Amino acid sequence: MSNHLVASIAAALTSLAPGAHAADRADDGQPKPTVVLVHGAFADSSGWQAVSARLHRRGFPVIAVPNPLRGLAYDSGYLQGLLAGIDGPKILVGHSYAGAVITDAAPAIADVRALVYVAAFAPDAGEALGGLLETHADASVPALPQQVFQYARPDGSTGVEVWLNQAEFATAFAADVDASEAAFLAIAQRPVAAEAFAEPATAAGWKTLPSWAIVATKDQAIAPSLERFMAERAGAHITEVDSSHAVMISHPDAVADVIEQAYLGTR
Repeated sequence: MSNHLVASIAAALTSLAPGAHAADRADDGQPKPTVVLVHGAFADSSGWQAVSARLHRRGFPVIAVPNPLRGLAYDSGYLQGLLAGIDGPKILVGHSYAGAVITDAAPAIADVRALVYVAAFAPDAGEALGGLLETHADASVPALPQQVFQYARPDGSTGVEVWLNQAEFATAFAADVDASEAAFLAIAQRPVAAEAFAEPATAAGWKTLPSWAIVATKDQAIAPSLERFMAERAGAHITEVDSSHAVMISHPDAVADVIEQAYLGTR
């Protein structure tokens, strides 16, 4: 790649970075933080569409990150690289598995103001998500309808991917989402590397950063009792929403409200 092309790409990325426009400033004239929305497993960044629209109307710059879903170390490193290119304060918002990603990534980024967990994992350092699910199993929440497939990596090793059975996706993930939308979510879901559930977190951002959490009380993907346990352990400001796992789609106003609470609580 030529130096000229590299410079052109760098300039383009700079022009795309969130700026502090007049509509993005608080009453005191200071720029509002960039809200960084990170999706979890079996999903993509389009799930944040309704939340991001509401945040834009409230004057927040927003980025919905395409989480690679390659494993906790890979994904948190990817997020750290992206965050390093965003000027100014940031609020990190993670749904589901992405709660672990923002937890692991945040301590390395100096200007993160708050963490927001949306029906999400919030592991401690040394904890793996699979272990949390086993230790805090809830009989009222059935096992996820997981399916796996293998593929050959270029180096000759075998990768294992996890996704959800399409016929059971809505019940497990999006029971209160419009049926046609839930059906498409099942079709468009992104598999996650099996490593995501086995790799232990290396850091716990909630130990040094203020946090907010939404517990989805009808969640059939992560037990609400586990969400509540992790949120309470983190000292998070907790909001309970009568929702499925896909709370950012079925209750976008509630999610936007909690993100704004995080902003107001850290000004």
